[in-house]
Parts: sequence; C-alpha cells; structure tokens
Amino acid sequence: MSGERWEITREDGLFPESLRGEETRQIQVLYGVGNPELLSAESISVIGARRATPYGQAIAEMAGRIAAESSICVVSGGAMGCDHAASRAAIDAGGRTVVVSGCGADRVYPKSSADVFHDAVECGGAVVSLSPWGAPPTKYSFPRRNVVIAALSPVLLVAEAGERSGTMSTANAALELDRTIYAVPGSIFSPNSAGTNRLISEGALPICSEVDLEMRISMDYGLLRVVMEDATSTMGEVVSALVASPWRPDELATRLGQSVLTLLQTLADYESRGIVVRLPDGRYSLTSEAYQQYRTSPRIVGNKERGGDCA
Repeated sequence: MSGERWEITREDGLFPESLRGEETRQIQVLYGVGNPELLSAESISVIGARRATPYGQAIAEMAGRIAAESSICVVSGGAMGCDHAASRAAIDAGGRTVVVSGCGADRVYPKSSADVFHDAVECGGAVVSLSPWGAPPTKYSFPRRNVVIAALSPVLLVAEAGERSGTMSTANAALELDRTIYAVPGSIFSPNSAGTNRLISEGALPICSEVDLEMRISMDYGLLRVVMEDATSTMGEVVSALVASPWRPDELATRLGQSVLTLLQTLADYESRGIVVRLPDGRYSLTSEAYQQYRTSPRIVGNKERGGDCA
C-alpha cells in the first residue's frame, strides 16, 4: 500500500475534533496512510455484517454510492462483507473513504479487502489505525477500532447485523457517543437482521428505501436533493417474494402455489443468469446485483458535485 505515512496526536491540529471528547480521551495517537485531513471531513460511517447476505451487501453498496454522490466521505472498517461493499461503492462512485483498520495502518487485513485499502489511499482517502506500524490484528484491537468508526462521523448507518456481533458493538459505541443511528430493517426471520431490527425498535432511524436515505442525508447534512421521478422495476412473483426474504424452494412453492419442480426450474434459470444465489442453508436469495437492479430507483438531482480523485 503506497502513500505518505503520518502520526498525529491530540496536540496536533490535524487530530479530528470528533475524537477530542471526554468519551474518547483514551485515543492519544492515530497512525495513518493517505490524507489525514479527510478525518475531519463531512462523513458517514457505514457498517454491517462480515458474512453479509446479498441483501446486506446491496444496502451497503447503496449507502456508499449515495454518500459519494453527496460528497460525503464513507468511514468503515475495511472488513469483508458490508464494510468492503460500502467503501468499494463509494470509491467506484467517485467518492472517498476512510478505512479504520484493526491492525497497523501499513498492513492489510483481511487480505480480501486489499483493493479497498489500496484504492482508499490512491483516491484521496486514508487508512487509519490506533495500532503502531506493523502491528498484527488482535481480538483487543477491533473493539478499540469500533469506537473510532463510531466517533468519526455524526451518523452511523447499520446495513445488516446479527444480535451479537462486532457491528452491534460499534452501534453501542455510537449510542454512548450520542451519534445518530440509521438502521435498515430486514426480515424478522433472518438472524442477520435481528440486530438492525432491534436498533429500530429502540429508537434508531429506519431506512426503508433509497429515498429514505437521501431524505435523511438531506436533513442531517444540510443537502438539498430533489426526487425527479420514481420508477419501480416490473418483477415476477418469484423475484418479488425473494426481495422480502430468502426462501427454501418448497416453502416458496407453497407460498406461490406452484409445483416444486416448476419452481426449481425457474430458480435454476435465475441462478444461471445471476439473479439468484443459493445460500449455504439451502435457501435462495437475490444476488446483490439483482437487489440493485430491482430496487425502487429514483433519479436524483443534487446541489453538490461528486468529489473523488478517481472518478
């Protein structure tokens, strides 16, 4: 990973104000690669499950893209799953991202996120850590990292989270820091959405559509965005059912009043076309690409230009 290395302390002018509070007084030094000024830029933290479902990945991608198009930096943890999806989408949309790492800022963990670590720096963003140079990831470094993710931004968006997870520890840190939390609801039958659904029941702001997210950003960040039109894709009944929740073929056949054989043929066709994917437990889900294709997709006109160096 190329880029200029730096170390900033609480006495340094580049140390972000968002980390100067009493709750984060234990954070004394930040190690980083890339642009340290971005730590004080307008940002939104986007997190979610590491073993994300296609639904969760699609939500994270949507959030990263909308943030980038609003000239808002995406802060995330660089983990596989939702973290990677959010930062990747922001970079691809011409925006910038700050990766808060659980190891030394000169190292990459996990290796599957190497593209995000590299492109974050190359595209005007940064990789930052509390750990010294060369430090390996440890089970103690990630809870400390989660506090930084929660603290850097005024808003934390949780794309998908199980009840007991690192994602929920970050959300709890955000609550303690009095940050605003957005959470995306999911199926009540999905363990991967148990955490987000609980957050909403306890007062987190629900994000139920792309328009919801754009409107919340408009209110919380002072952006004026105008919805020009709302066009919903035409979906078949199988795809419509899978948008709501993954299903086993026999359950889906019963719900739709089809024979299992007919439904399996349809699912096989959709799988070959990249519309659905078979999950390890035998259920079928839309792919993240299909979620993006079939979502309600309004055209938006914004009052800020897109801001990435790699657009």
